[in-house]
Amino acid sequence: MIHARVTVTLKNGVLDPQGKAIEGALTALGFGGVDQVRQGKVFDLAIDTDDRAKAETDVKAMCDKLLANTVIENYTIALA
Repeated sequence: MIHARVTVTLKNGVLDPQGKAIEGALTALGFGGVDQVRQGKVFDLAIDTDDRAKAETDVKAMCDKLLANTVIENYTIALA
């Protein structure tokens, strides 16, 4: 069993209204000095294989087909 963590974030230059809302809320709560908040998504997956190369290939395909909108989002994969 291989565990994968996929982190999906918006590409630089893509507007992030949710990040801006979080930034404003943090400031309103008294957390000064917070700037350029970007939000994202994290997916934790358990892949039923011992082949790390196959797991990475499969997770990349999952990201490209479903987990990330590659037009506006980047993703990183970490295998454990």
